Amino acid sequence: MSAAILTLPFGLLLWAADPYERPRERMVAEQIEARGIRHPGVLRAMRSVPRHLFVPESLRSMAYQDTPLPIGHGQTISQPYIVAFMTELLDPRPEHNVLEIGTGSGYQAAVLSPLVKQVFTIEIVPELAQQSAELLKRLGYANVTVRLGDGYLGWPEQAPFDRIMLTAAPADVPKALIDQLKPGGKLVAPVGSSAWDQELVLLEKSADGKIRRRSVLPVRFVPMVPGKSTKKR
Repeated sequence: MSAAILTLPFGLLLWAADPYERPRERMVAEQIEARGIRHPGVLRAMRSVPRHLFVPESLRSMAYQDTPLPIGHGQTISQPYIVAFMTELLDPRPEHNVLEIGTGSGYQAAVLSPLVKQVFTIEIVPELAQQSAELLKRLGYANVTVRLGDGYLGWPEQAPFDRIMLTAAPADVPKALIDQLKPGGKLVAPVGSSAWDQELVLLEKSADGKIRRRSVLPVRFVPMVPGKSTKKR
């Protein structure tokens, strides 16, 4: 007696294993490539990182939509296009050590992970720092290190950094972070004293330490929260 074997095309098997694969592909094609993102590594990362796992379970059906989403504690996961745009603007390379300020859900760190040597990321909210560290470890992003701390102070023990990215907005870029940027390095940050006057800026440090600043586009991010030690200054 023989048994019938149902054979599915390989693509359908993949989709069955990851029902979010097609929405993720559409996200990249319609929200990111269509708006001019061309960096091959960034596009690969956006296609591979499971954004739905970095949002609350109740919002997973919205994970690949063109919008930021709340992740609790007054924080958000950024719009996919902005994540891709900021990553491309940062110009990450395999030999780079990167500092991220504002781990949040861990999604931006996960996107950076396959593009660079090491990601050091700081989160001031204890619950988010713990959740993102556990999730990143579980998903295999072994080159990402999460630290609970004050982003205004940076991470002096690991400095200098080839690249620095802020995912929350200070009124201006903290001097400590500029000091921790390596000559030849780049820093990308939303800057503004309120949500209505923020702009994304790119800072580049020359070999002799001079800073060149360029405004890129208007944005809206959650404010960057200082720790107790920074508040006392």
